[in-house]
Amino acid sequence: MRPDLVLSGVIPANLLPFDENLNIDEVNYRRHIRSIIDTDGVTGLTTNGHAAEVATLTLEEQQKSLSITVDEVAGKVPVVCGIYQDGTEKAMKIAKMAEREGADCLLLFPSNVFNNGFRLRPEMAYKHYASIASATNLPIIIFVYPEASGLQIKTDNLVKICNDIDNVIAIKEWSNDIVTYERNFRELSKLDKKISVLTSFSKSLLASLCVGADGILSGHGSLIADLQVALFEAVKRGDLSEARRISDRIYPLVDVFYGEPFLDGHNRMKAANAMLGRISEAYVRPPLQAIQQAEQEEIRRVITEAGLPAKTNLRA
Repeated sequence: MRPDLVLSGVIPANLLPFDENLNIDEVNYRRHIRSIIDTDGVTGLTTNGHAAEVATLTLEEQQKSLSITVDEVAGKVPVVCGIYQDGTEKAMKIAKMAEREGADCLLLFPSNVFNNGFRLRPEMAYKHYASIASATNLPIIIFVYPEASGLQIKTDNLVKICNDIDNVIAIKEWSNDIVTYERNFRELSKLDKKISVLTSFSKSLLASLCVGADGILSGHGSLIADLQVALFEAVKRGDLSEARRISDRIYPLVDVFYGEPFLDGHNRMKAANAMLGRISEAYVRPPLQAIQQAEQEEIRRVITEAGLPAKTNLRA
């Protein structure tokens, strides 16, 4: 745990390699972690998120993946642990586990229970997050979903949550709407406390960074952390020409990895990491299925054209 943690920069969300029996592949997982945190400019690592197929993990597996992450990172950067759980009490238990295992920060996913009309009962989201926060001393990131998901926290409630709950220090902004993004960014910037806005607007990173962002928190960083760092730094220093050039390299990758069906996004990223030698295999857990051959060839084409580096020299 890091007191007075302020989140900024590029904080990728890692994938989680499995073996042929679909158990956590620790050797390849450690290789994958190193391929991310050894990238110059990476300032944190997020585990047990969408990219890690957290929906398929048991509590014991979430604990194991976090333990491996903390051990491999070894204090080099802060470790953010996702809390993906619909029930408030269960989420509180995971938060306590994450603190025991050495996480530096928590990323709170919205409960899927909210999907049945929580915007009419905003106090539900508020109390859900406040209860989880009360169970831990760790700082917290609130995950903002797109409106189409039915799980988006409206700006006024988001501001209240961020302002009132002491250990909320950041949001992961995945609204996928630049108007909503800017509204959230501007309203949060008015608060007396610092709330870091970490863009997850992976389909249009350049636009969101130009509006304003303290950093990037995205599963795509599991594959293109170096490009995300370069883009973030170019915007930060006001070099729009260079930012556009980097964005032009990223865009064809985004077009493939975040194409339809969207649910295969991290599946594709896992396949790409295997093609680049950063992990050995690209096994995914059901209901996800392996990428078809034609799509694999498309992935191979775009990562080659983008000049993504292989990491074949990683120690086992």
